[in-house]
Amino acid sequence: MDPVLLGEILAGTMFFGIIGFLLLGFPVAFTLAGTSLLFGAVGMHFGVFDPSNFGSLPNRYIGYMTNEVLVAVPLFIFMGVMLERSQIAEQLLLTMGKLFGNMRGGLGLSVIIVGAMLAASTGVVGATVVTMGLISLPAMIRAGYDPKLASGVICASGTLGQIVPPSTVLIFMGDMLSGINAQVQMEKGNFAPVPVSVGDLFAGALLPGLLLVGIYMAYVVFKAITDPESCPATPVPADEKKDLLREVCVAMVPPLLLIMAVLGSILGGIATPTEAASVGAVGAMILAATRLRLSFKVLKETMISTASITCMVFIILFGASVFSIVFRMMGGDNLVHEFLTNLPGATVMAVLVVMAIMFLLGFILDTFEIIFIVIPITAPILLALDVDPVWLGVLVGVNLQTSFLTPPFGFALFYLRGVAPEAMPTSVIYKGVIPFVGLQMLTIALLFVFPQIATWLPQFV
Repeated sequence: MDPVLLGEILAGTMFFGIIGFLLLGFPVAFTLAGTSLLFGAVGMHFGVFDPSNFGSLPNRYIGYMTNEVLVAVPLFIFMGVMLERSQIAEQLLLTMGKLFGNMRGGLGLSVIIVGAMLAASTGVVGATVVTMGLISLPAMIRAGYDPKLASGVICASGTLGQIVPPSTVLIFMGDMLSGINAQVQMEKGNFAPVPVSVGDLFAGALLPGLLLVGIYMAYVVFKAITDPESCPATPVPADEKKDLLREVCVAMVPPLLLIMAVLGSILGGIATPTEAASVGAVGAMILAATRLRLSFKVLKETMISTASITCMVFIILFGASVFSIVFRMMGGDNLVHEFLTNLPGATVMAVLVVMAIMFLLGFILDTFEIIFIVIPITAPILLALDVDPVWLGVLVGVNLQTSFLTPPFGFALFYLRGVAPEAMPTSVIYKGVIPFVGLQMLTIALLFVFPQIATWLPQFV
């Protein structure tokens, strides 16, 4: 058999083999690296893979660990965990519930607003969903909300941290797309390519994130009008209205100031994402101190949680690097290139197919797993077809947000299931997120038809 064809067959088989092992429950990072090494050995036996290609791995790993941009990841995680432990979310949820309680769907709207604020200040999906599930879900059920609507609103709002800056997913994608775009432009003869920064991706994701929040809120209002029994009003007692304005200011002003300090400094060009993340980490500790929540115990728990989450993400990245080397060296990238460039409809169809593949992978893989596997394979091809890298990154970000909502492995569903009452069946949670997955698809369609939603703001950064 032709060695080129054999290499491509092995590369394709390896891709589906990894998915199969993941479905069997094997750890992601070790599945990526282990399966790739196994197929690399098979490829070496048949003469279609040179093991000396692994010589680049140490430099890659050192590059990841010394990359100044990626230093922002543990800092933003630290900021999110510290804010979660300072109980800002609880205060926001209770206050916003009082503010919107007198209108139908008010509790649902308050959960969405708080989810958006936590996304812009923490970005930790698990902590956000669990916190809102513990506080809002019982309140919404007691108020007579449809359990499906309540669970859907909480899960969807909790995942906004994946697209609303500062998002750790966008940090990794910005770093990856920057290097890929520079390489593609060099191959085209452009030896002075315009860099793609994490700040550009943050700016590009801001309006789509706000659009998504607006669509979620419009859906709740639609339900309040067409099916008022699914989201009744929860009138606030008169004695609790007296100091409501003060409560709103106390609950909202500190996190808003932190958001402005972090995002404002990035979008205004005052600070890099890493520097802004440092400001955010210090600001989170100050907020925790003002609430008398900062102690050695809290700081220790926050640092351990930050180290755990960071290690989990980077070990997946290291495993994906092994996969990328084996897949490319056996000709897998050529196979993908031929497939995408030969599609009818050229660039448009190529982007649609990649988005469809990522959406389907979201049913069985996590966000980080998908970007570490798919972006290095498909982004060089799409950027070579003159796809805007910022638009592509934002489109991927919104698409992969659905991976937290789609069963069987939607993590937001697991988080809510863990804190939901035992009387609430898991099927109710699954059914509740279906409309919000549809709303995500609507947002992706709007971004596809109107790319200016993602590309307009970065022009001014």
